[in-house]
Amino acid sequence: MVVGGINGGRLNIDLGAIAANYRLIAARVAPAEVGAVVKADAYGLGAAEVAQALRRAGCRLFFVAHLGEALALRPALPADISLVVLNGLPPGAEALCAEAGITPVLNSSEQASRWAEAAQESGKRLPAALQLDSGMGRLGIATGDLASLAADARFRSAVDLVMIMSHLACADTPGHSANAAQLACFQTAAALFPGVRRALANSGGAFLPADFHADIVRAGVALYGGAPNRTSPNPMQPVVELEARVIQIRTIAAGGAVGYGHSHYCERESRIATIGVGYADGLPRSLGNRGAAWHAGERLPIVGRVSMDSITIDVTALAPGRIEAGDWVELIGPHQSIDAIADDAGTISYEMLTSLGARYDRTYGPATAYHREKAA
Repeated sequence: MVVGGINGGRLNIDLGAIAANYRLIAARVAPAEVGAVVKADAYGLGAAEVAQALRRAGCRLFFVAHLGEALALRPALPADISLVVLNGLPPGAEALCAEAGITPVLNSSEQASRWAEAAQESGKRLPAALQLDSGMGRLGIATGDLASLAADARFRSAVDLVMIMSHLACADTPGHSANAAQLACFQTAAALFPGVRRALANSGGAFLPADFHADIVRAGVALYGGAPNRTSPNPMQPVVELEARVIQIRTIAAGGAVGYGHSHYCERESRIATIGVGYADGLPRSLGNRGAAWHAGERLPIVGRVSMDSITIDVTALAPGRIEAGDWVELIGPHQSIDAIADDAGTISYEMLTSLGARYDRTYGPATAYHREKAA
């Protein structure tokens, strides 16, 4: 019998923790509604499974990046659940989007014109959200073009505008001056569309003052356990546990080298364990000689370069017999959060989550139910 799966690592996703994180944000920003950002396969954790768990927790509004993501997710959700495409539509995709009952975000005058034309051809008003660039310098209609759009009778008669939105560039830094400037710009622009629901705050914005919450908050990384900002303790429940199996343990003499390029030399006789995950599984090369795994309460530093399918860790701190081939080490879990391993890799929790590969044995369940048995 194969114990613990057939791959080099196993990933557990706690859907109950995701639901709890949703409820925490909802309570904080009430009476604003919380919509869930499930783009990039729910940050790599499985869009269908995550969206269904959030729906059971009360979520009725979901955001994805691309129409293809929305079309793939649509069958997993009831028809009365709203799906919004943040990047808008490529030319020619309007009829497909309308037929599927999906709401596009209009990020340019050209997108707005094409959607209004599609609505007129369909003979009915079609829902859409309108995004303005309040200072992010990325997607959105320039504030100077909004007045023309607000006065466009053809657009207003053809399009059922259900949301006006923008995106905060510095919400994870609460004291940044850009936050107040973007809020003021957004409020002025939103006044051109009275009665339309407003959405500005992301995960970080949910923890800014109430003025930022408006009518809708788009929660993303915080749902998945990532810290909403880096200036306060993380209030979110951890969602993922990632463990890797030890393939082999060998003794390297003092002065011996480890891994590609001989980037690590052992200062003493060392016991080096090789675990069966690597950069093909979303553990970046930047963790080489920087990051760590955990076992039996000990931090075990990564030594040498991260390879495609394996990582070497120094287990000398553990007494002989405390770790053996077939055992599991923690990469994300009680001793090392998603934000902590991201810091070691020189990146952010968003990138770590969305990079997790397809080779893990995945389970969905509470962390306490995640098997930690020794592989036989």
